Amino acid sequence: MEFFGFTLFGSLQGGGLLAVAAGIFIVGLILTIKGGDWFVDSASWFAEATGIPKFVVGATVVSFATTLPELLVSVRAAMNGSAQLAIGNAVGSVTANTTLIMGVSLVAMAGLVNRKEFAFKGGLFLASVVGLTVLSLGGWLPTWSAFILWAIFLTFMISNVMEGKKNATIEKSESFDKKEVPSKILWFVIGTASIVFGAEFLVSSGKTIASGIGISETIIGFTVIALGTSLPELVTTLTAIRKKESSLSVGNIIGANIIDTTLILPLCAVINGKALPVDRVNLVFDFPVCIAACAVAVVPTIIQGKFKKWQGFALLAIYAFYMLFLVLNEVGVVALG
Repeated sequence: MEFFGFTLFGSLQGGGLLAVAAGIFIVGLILTIKGGDWFVDSASWFAEATGIPKFVVGATVVSFATTLPELLVSVRAAMNGSAQLAIGNAVGSVTANTTLIMGVSLVAMAGLVNRKEFAFKGGLFLASVVGLTVLSLGGWLPTWSAFILWAIFLTFMISNVMEGKKNATIEKSESFDKKEVPSKILWFVIGTASIVFGAEFLVSSGKTIASGIGISETIIGFTVIALGTSLPELVTTLTAIRKKESSLSVGNIIGANIIDTTLILPLCAVINGKALPVDRVNLVFDFPVCIAACAVAVVPTIIQGKFKKWQGFALLAIYAFYMLFLVLNEVGVVALG
């Protein structure tokens, strides 16, 4: 099993190696989740201390922080030559975020949205997924396509900053204590390091488990790792539901998904130094399911100006369908692509 290019536990075989890999996988999952928490908490504190609007921090730093696990897992996978793990993690995370996490949010608490604001961000979300699919139709995600997808990413981030400056009131924290700065910086560094090492553990152990039990890297990427790296978004959503902040939940999910589709895979293609290979099963099944989920979440909401509970149930049904067919494909009951 390799960690940052070094081979460890080379003498272990069979069940012993799988047991170690499973333990390391759990450690990696914990590190990525807790690292994301520490990163977000310290970033939020700096926002209050410096007077930067929380809206701006939430729409940019928080969304970016919750996607750091997906980013680092996919980048490490691309660097290790595991293109399918990178694609499975990024696209699988978008599907999990939209169908499972947003589905839970809408079933628990559907509500009104700012139609104009949502139409723009939701439109970018749908455009990013469709654009990623179209650019991959040749069976490869070309390196040059990164610039097209990054343009969508920059548009989204710039619009968030401009909107935050226009609508948010800057309220600098009166309880700012300079003595807290060193500890907050320390937690920021610890959080970042935890995410980096956690991502490495997830990729390395995921590959070992996949080869050890005969499951393809594509399935590992689209299921266990994708859902595992989506846990920060799930935690944010559950917290938002508890605090009755549905807009925070949906906003974070959409922001995280745009970052997943327009930043992560293009970055992997650039790091890989050549076009990123895309399997036929991705094109005929994974991407279309992702587009369908995005359409269910975005189009009716733009038309109606609010979310409905039926959208949540529909998204959860799509997730169940998606997972079922992935499993049936893996065991050979059905053939996808």
